[in-house]
Amino acid sequence: MTSIGIVYHSGFGHTAALARAVAEGAAAVPGTSARMVFAEDAAADPAQLDGFDALVFGCPTYMAGPSAGFKEFIDATSGIWLKQRWKDKIGAGFTNSGGYSGDKLNTLVQLMLFAMQHGMVWVGLGLPDGGSSSTSTADNVNRLGSYAGAMAKSDVDLGIEGIPESDVATAEALGNRVALAAHRWRQSGEASANGCASAPRVTERGEQ
Repeated sequence: MTSIGIVYHSGFGHTAALARAVAEGAAAVPGTSARMVFAEDAAADPAQLDGFDALVFGCPTYMAGPSAGFKEFIDATSGIWLKQRWKDKIGAGFTNSGGYSGDKLNTLVQLMLFAMQHGMVWVGLGLPDGGSSSTSTADNVNRLGSYAGAMAKSDVDLGIEGIPESDVATAEALGNRVALAAHRWRQSGEASANGCASAPRVTERGEQ
């Protein structure tokens, strides 16, 4: 069983709705379990995330970057980072803001750099830009044209009802891709470990 952890902070419920979509997309892949973890709980005990094969990070974009609640979790992982306990885990990210841009890309870049410092392997959205032509509509998946992770634009005056279904579907697609990538990565690691156990010894020149 491949396990996916979705660590998220949500100020008004929008990011929580996206986190559920990521979890549903991941769990749709056979042999996958997905669990949502509040960033506040993860900050109190980052070691609880050690057992996941992949971690998907999500937070709203506030003032051009990750929310303070999520940044608290990031800073709390310094002990994990020191020992590189999350090295070679799959990582991915998603974010939401009220504006079409809102500098969401900066948030995804910060999430990606956080994962890179932990030695993780980042998985992007893997979808074409859904809003790049004259025939594009707001119903298109990846309508905001993100590649580094999933983005959503929610109307701030409508609560979670303000999140378009297309953005929810985009988050679900991210979870699905992460699960598939985690399965391949895990199988590759197991195959490499088995191969190394039976591989011939490498010799220096002149050795027989």
